[in-house]
Amino acid sequence: MKRIVLFLITNIAVLLVLSVTARLLGVDRFLTGNGLNLGMLLAFAALIGFGGSFISLLMSKTMAKWSTGARVIAQPANQDEAWLVNTVKRLSSKAGLPTPEVAIYDGAPNAFATGASKSKSLVAVSTGLMQSMNKQQVEAVLAHEVAHIQNGDMVTLTLIQGVVNTFVIFLARVAGYAIDSFLRRDEDESGSPGIGYWIGSIVFEILFGILASIVVMYFSRKREFRADSGAAALMGDRRPMIEALRALGNLEAGELPKQMAASGIAGGGMMALFSSHPPLESRIAALEAAR
Repeated sequence: MKRIVLFLITNIAVLLVLSVTARLLGVDRFLTGNGLNLGMLLAFAALIGFGGSFISLLMSKTMAKWSTGARVIAQPANQDEAWLVNTVKRLSSKAGLPTPEVAIYDGAPNAFATGASKSKSLVAVSTGLMQSMNKQQVEAVLAHEVAHIQNGDMVTLTLIQGVVNTFVIFLARVAGYAIDSFLRRDEDESGSPGIGYWIGSIVFEILFGILASIVVMYFSRKREFRADSGAAALMGDRRPMIEALRALGNLEAGELPKQMAASGIAGGGMMALFSSHPPLESRIAALEAAR
Protein backbone atom coordinates (compact mmCIF):
# COMPACT_ATOMS: atom_id res chain seq x y z
CA MET A 1 0.00 0.00 0.00
CA LYS A 2 2.87 2.36 0.86
CA ARG A 3 4.39 1.82 -2.59
CA ILE A 4 1.09 2.53 -4.33
CA VAL A 5 0.47 5.72 -2.34
CA LEU A 6 4.02 6.99 -3.03
CA PHE A 7 3.69 6.14 -6.71
CA LEU A 8 0.39 8.02 -7.01
CA ILE A 9 1.55 11.05 -5.02
CA THR A 10 4.77 11.30 -7.03
CA ASN A 11 3.03 11.05 -10.40
CA ILE A 12 0.35 13.58 -9.43
CA ALA A 13 3.04 16.00 -8.22
CA VAL A 14 5.06 15.58 -11.43
CA LEU A 15 1.95 16.09 -13.59
CA LEU A 16 1.05 19.21 -11.62
CA VAL A 17 4.52 20.72 -12.02
CA LEU A 18 4.63 19.95 -15.75
CA SER A 19 1.10 21.28 -16.34
CA VAL A 20 1.93 24.57 -14.64
CA THR A 21 5.21 24.80 -16.60
CA ALA A 22 3.41 24.12 -19.89
CA ARG A 23 0.88 26.85 -19.08
CA LEU A 24 3.59 29.37 -18.17
CA LEU A 25 5.52 28.61 -21.37
CA GLY A 26 2.33 28.69 -23.42
CA VAL A 27 3.04 25.35 -25.12
CA ASP A 28 -0.31 23.91 -24.01
CA ARG A 29 -2.11 26.13 -26.54
CA PHE A 30 -1.57 23.80 -29.49
CA LEU A 31 -5.30 23.59 -30.23
CA THR A 32 -6.27 26.57 -32.39
CA GLY A 33 -9.29 27.64 -34.41
CA ASN A 34 -7.43 26.52 -37.53
CA GLY A 35 -6.59 23.07 -36.18
CA LEU A 36 -3.54 21.65 -34.46
CA ASN A 37 -0.39 23.74 -34.24
CA LEU A 38 2.04 20.83 -34.74
CA GLY A 39 5.11 22.79 -33.70
CA MET A 40 3.48 23.84 -30.44
CA LEU A 41 2.16 20.31 -29.90
CA LEU A 42 5.64 18.85 -30.36
CA ALA A 43 7.04 21.33 -27.82
CA PHE A 44 4.26 20.39 -25.37
CA ALA A 45 4.87 16.65 -25.94
CA ALA A 46 8.63 17.06 -25.43
CA LEU A 47 8.12 19.04 -22.23
CA ILE A 48 5.77 16.43 -20.75
CA GLY A 49 7.68 13.43 -22.17
CA PHE A 50 11.21 14.43 -21.21
CA GLY A 51 10.19 16.49 -18.18
CA GLY A 52 8.43 13.57 -16.52
CA SER A 53 11.33 11.22 -17.24
CA PHE A 54 14.00 13.55 -15.90
CA ILE A 55 12.05 14.54 -12.79
CA SER A 56 11.63 10.83 -12.05
CA LEU A 57 15.38 10.33 -12.57
CA LEU A 58 16.24 13.20 -10.22
CA MET A 59 13.91 11.76 -7.58
CA SER A 60 14.91 8.14 -8.17
CA LYS A 61 17.34 7.76 -5.28
CA THR A 62 15.01 9.33 -2.74
CA MET A 63 12.01 7.35 -4.02
CA ALA A 64 14.04 4.13 -3.93
CA LYS A 65 14.88 4.65 -0.27
CA TRP A 66 11.30 5.52 0.65
CA SER A 67 9.61 2.75 -1.29
CA THR A 68 11.91 -0.10 -0.21
CA GLY A 69 12.80 1.18 3.24
CA ALA A 70 16.47 0.98 2.28
CA ARG A 71 18.88 2.13 4.98
CA VAL A 72 22.08 3.78 3.82
CA ILE A 73 25.08 2.30 5.63
CA ALA A 74 26.79 5.42 6.95
CA GLN A 75 28.51 3.48 9.71
CA PRO A 76 28.63 -0.34 9.34
CA ALA A 77 26.88 -2.03 12.26
CA ASN A 78 28.47 -5.45 11.70
CA GLN A 79 31.02 -7.37 9.61
CA ASP A 80 28.55 -8.06 6.79
CA GLU A 81 27.75 -4.37 6.36
CA ALA A 82 31.46 -3.47 6.49
CA TRP A 83 32.17 -6.09 3.82
CA LEU A 84 29.31 -4.74 1.70
CA VAL A 85 30.59 -1.15 1.83
CA ASN A 86 34.21 -2.14 1.19
CA THR A 87 33.27 -4.38 -1.73
CA VAL A 88 31.21 -1.67 -3.45
CA LYS A 89 34.02 0.81 -2.82
CA ARG A 90 36.62 -1.52 -4.38
CA LEU A 91 34.47 -2.34 -7.40
CA SER A 92 33.61 1.33 -7.96
CA SER A 93 37.27 2.29 -7.79
CA LYS A 94 38.07 -0.39 -10.36
CA ALA A 95 35.30 0.99 -12.59
CA GLY A 96 36.69 4.52 -12.25
CA LEU A 97 33.66 5.74 -10.30
CA PRO A 98 33.20 7.65 -7.05
CA THR A 99 31.85 5.34 -4.36
CA PRO A 100 28.04 5.32 -4.45
CA GLU A 101 25.87 5.23 -1.37
CA VAL A 102 25.46 1.66 -0.16
CA ALA A 103 22.17 0.59 1.38
CA ILE A 104 20.49 -2.52 2.67
CA TYR A 105 16.78 -3.25 2.94
CA ASP A 106 14.57 -6.02 4.27
CA GLY A 107 13.08 -8.16 1.54
CA ALA A 108 13.33 -11.16 -0.75
CA PRO A 109 16.51 -11.61 -2.86
CA ASN A 110 17.19 -8.64 -5.14
CA ALA A 111 19.50 -5.67 -5.57
CA PHE A 112 19.38 -2.47 -7.57
CA ALA A 113 21.33 0.62 -8.59
CA THR A 114 19.77 4.01 -9.13
CA GLY A 115 20.60 7.71 -9.10
CA ALA A 116 20.63 10.77 -11.33
CA SER A 117 24.32 10.54 -12.24
CA LYS A 118 27.47 8.48 -11.74
CA SER A 119 28.48 10.73 -8.86
CA LYS A 120 25.06 10.62 -7.15
CA SER A 121 24.18 6.95 -7.28
CA LEU A 122 22.97 4.30 -4.87
CA VAL A 123 23.56 0.55 -4.73
CA ALA A 124 21.12 -1.34 -2.51
CA VAL A 125 20.98 -5.02 -1.58
CA SER A 126 18.21 -6.93 0.14
CA THR A 127 18.75 -8.94 3.29
CA GLY A 128 17.27 -11.89 1.40
CA LEU A 129 20.06 -11.74 -1.18
CA MET A 130 22.74 -11.49 1.49
CA GLN A 131 21.34 -14.54 3.28
CA SER A 132 20.73 -16.65 0.14
CA MET A 133 24.07 -16.32 -1.66
CA ASN A 134 27.70 -16.80 -0.77
CA LYS A 135 29.99 -13.77 -0.74
CA GLN A 136 31.44 -14.39 -4.19
CA GLN A 137 27.94 -14.49 -5.69
CA VAL A 138 26.88 -11.35 -3.80
CA GLU A 139 30.05 -9.63 -5.04
CA ALA A 140 29.12 -10.54 -8.61
CA VAL A 141 25.66 -9.02 -8.09
CA LEU A 142 27.26 -5.86 -6.69
CA ALA A 143 29.61 -5.76 -9.70
CA HIS A 144 26.57 -6.01 -11.97
CA GLU A 145 24.97 -3.00 -10.26
CA VAL A 146 28.22 -1.01 -10.37
CA ALA A 147 28.45 -1.84 -14.09
CA HIS A 148 24.99 -0.30 -14.56
CA ILE A 149 26.32 2.92 -13.04
CA GLN A 150 29.53 2.72 -15.08
CA ASN A 151 27.49 2.33 -18.29
CA GLY A 152 25.26 5.28 -17.40
CA ASP A 153 22.24 3.02 -17.80
CA MET A 154 19.88 5.09 -15.66
CA VAL A 155 20.40 8.20 -17.80
CA THR A 156 20.29 6.23 -21.06
CA LEU A 157 16.97 4.61 -20.19
CA THR A 158 15.62 8.00 -19.10
CA LEU A 159 16.49 9.51 -22.49
CA ILE A 160 14.87 6.59 -24.31
CA GLN A 161 11.78 6.90 -22.11
CA GLY A 162 11.67 10.63 -22.82
CA VAL A 163 11.80 10.11 -26.59
CA VAL A 164 9.06 7.47 -26.66
CA ASN A 165 6.90 9.48 -24.24
CA THR A 166 7.19 12.50 -26.55
CA PHE A 167 6.06 10.53 -29.58
CA VAL A 168 3.24 8.85 -27.65
CA ILE A 169 1.82 12.21 -26.52
CA PHE A 170 2.30 13.82 -29.94
CA LEU A 171 0.90 10.99 -32.06
CA ALA A 172 -2.02 10.29 -29.70
CA ARG A 173 -3.27 13.87 -30.04
CA VAL A 174 -2.75 13.95 -33.79
CA ALA A 175 -4.68 10.68 -34.12
CA GLY A 176 -7.39 11.93 -31.75
CA TYR A 177 -7.77 15.11 -33.77
CA ALA A 178 -7.98 13.10 -37.02
CA ILE A 179 -10.72 10.89 -35.54
CA ASP A 180 -12.63 13.93 -34.32
CA SER A 181 -12.35 15.61 -37.75
CA PHE A 182 -13.66 12.46 -39.42
CA LEU A 183 -16.65 12.26 -37.06
CA ARG A 184 -17.47 15.93 -37.65
CA ARG A 185 -16.81 15.96 -41.40
CA ASP A 186 -20.40 16.97 -42.20
CA GLU A 187 -20.54 19.59 -39.48
CA ASP A 188 -18.92 22.95 -38.93
CA GLU A 189 -15.37 22.09 -37.84
CA SER A 190 -14.52 25.56 -36.63
CA GLY A 191 -13.98 26.10 -32.91
CA SER A 192 -12.85 23.60 -30.32
CA PRO A 193 -12.62 19.89 -31.13
CA GLY A 194 -15.40 17.64 -29.91
CA ILE A 195 -15.51 14.66 -27.61
CA GLY A 196 -13.99 12.49 -30.34
CA TYR A 197 -10.68 14.29 -29.86
CA TRP A 198 -10.59 13.83 -26.10
CA ILE A 199 -11.66 10.18 -26.08
CA GLY A 200 -9.50 9.40 -29.11
CA SER A 201 -6.43 11.00 -27.50
CA ILE A 202 -6.86 8.93 -24.34
CA VAL A 203 -7.41 5.67 -26.24
CA PHE A 204 -4.48 6.24 -28.59
CA GLU A 205 -2.22 7.31 -25.72
CA ILE A 206 -2.94 3.97 -24.03
CA LEU A 207 -2.35 2.00 -27.24
CA PHE A 208 0.81 3.89 -28.22
CA GLY A 209 1.97 3.68 -24.59
CA ILE A 210 1.79 -0.13 -24.76
CA LEU A 211 3.85 -0.14 -27.97
CA ALA A 212 6.31 2.33 -26.43
CA SER A 213 6.80 0.09 -23.38
CA ILE A 214 7.90 -2.71 -25.74
CA VAL A 215 10.63 -0.42 -27.10
CA VAL A 216 11.77 0.67 -23.62
CA MET A 217 11.83 -2.90 -22.30
CA TYR A 218 13.86 -4.02 -25.34
CA PHE A 219 16.60 -1.53 -24.41
CA SER A 220 16.27 -2.51 -20.75
CA ARG A 221 17.00 -6.15 -21.63
CA LYS A 222 20.00 -5.11 -23.73
CA ARG A 223 21.51 -3.20 -20.84
CA GLU A 224 21.24 -6.27 -18.60
CA PHE A 225 23.52 -8.20 -20.94
CA ARG A 226 26.01 -5.29 -20.88
CA ALA A 227 25.89 -5.11 -17.08
CA ASP A 228 26.50 -8.88 -16.82
CA SER A 229 29.50 -8.50 -19.12
CA GLY A 230 30.68 -5.48 -17.14
CA ALA A 231 30.42 -7.46 -13.90
CA ALA A 232 32.57 -10.23 -15.37
CA ALA A 233 35.18 -7.63 -16.38
CA LEU A 234 35.20 -6.02 -12.92
CA MET A 235 35.50 -9.44 -11.25
CA GLY A 236 38.19 -10.54 -13.70
CA ASP A 237 36.24 -13.76 -14.18
CA ARG A 238 32.82 -14.51 -15.65
CA ARG A 239 32.20 -17.57 -13.48
CA PRO A 240 31.05 -15.70 -10.33
CA MET A 241 28.40 -13.84 -12.36
CA ILE A 242 27.27 -17.10 -13.96
CA GLU A 243 27.01 -18.74 -10.53
CA ALA A 244 25.09 -15.74 -9.16
CA LEU A 245 22.58 -15.95 -12.02
CA ARG A 246 22.20 -19.69 -11.48
CA ALA A 247 21.59 -19.08 -7.78
CA LEU A 248 18.95 -16.46 -8.68
CA GLY A 249 17.22 -19.08 -10.81
CA ASN A 250 16.67 -21.16 -7.68
CA LEU A 251 15.31 -18.24 -5.65
CA GLU A 252 12.06 -16.34 -5.58
CA ALA A 253 13.29 -12.88 -6.55
CA GLY A 254 11.88 -9.96 -4.61
CA GLU A 255 9.53 -7.58 -6.39
CA LEU A 256 10.68 -3.98 -6.66
CA PRO A 257 8.39 -0.94 -6.98
CA LYS A 258 7.13 -0.39 -10.54
CA GLN A 259 9.32 2.65 -11.21
CA MET A 260 12.43 0.68 -10.15
CA ALA A 261 11.66 -2.75 -11.61
CA ALA A 262 14.12 -2.34 -14.49
CA SER A 263 16.92 -1.51 -12.01
CA GLY A 264 16.93 -4.83 -10.16
CA ILE A 265 19.28 -7.76 -10.67
CA ALA A 266 16.25 -9.88 -11.52
CA GLY A 267 12.92 -9.00 -12.99
CA GLY A 268 10.37 -10.02 -15.54
CA GLY A 269 7.05 -9.38 -17.14
CA MET A 270 3.85 -11.08 -18.25
CA MET A 271 5.33 -11.68 -21.69
CA ALA A 272 8.85 -11.61 -23.09
CA LEU A 273 8.22 -8.37 -24.99
CA PHE A 274 7.19 -6.57 -21.79
CA SER A 275 9.96 -8.01 -19.61
CA SER A 276 12.60 -5.65 -18.22
CA HIS A 277 15.12 -8.50 -17.93
CA PRO A 278 16.09 -11.30 -20.32
CA PRO A 279 15.59 -14.90 -19.15
CA LEU A 280 18.35 -15.99 -16.78
CA GLU A 281 19.19 -18.84 -19.16
CA SER A 282 19.90 -16.34 -21.96
CA ARG A 283 22.09 -14.22 -19.70
CA ILE A 284 24.08 -17.26 -18.58
CA ALA A 285 24.46 -18.44 -22.20
CA ALA A 286 25.71 -14.99 -23.26
CA LEU A 287 28.35 -15.02 -20.52
CA GLU A 288 29.43 -18.56 -21.35
CA ALA A 289 29.78 -17.65 -25.02
CA ALA A 290 31.83 -14.51 -24.29
CA ARG A 291 35.53 -14.58 -25.04
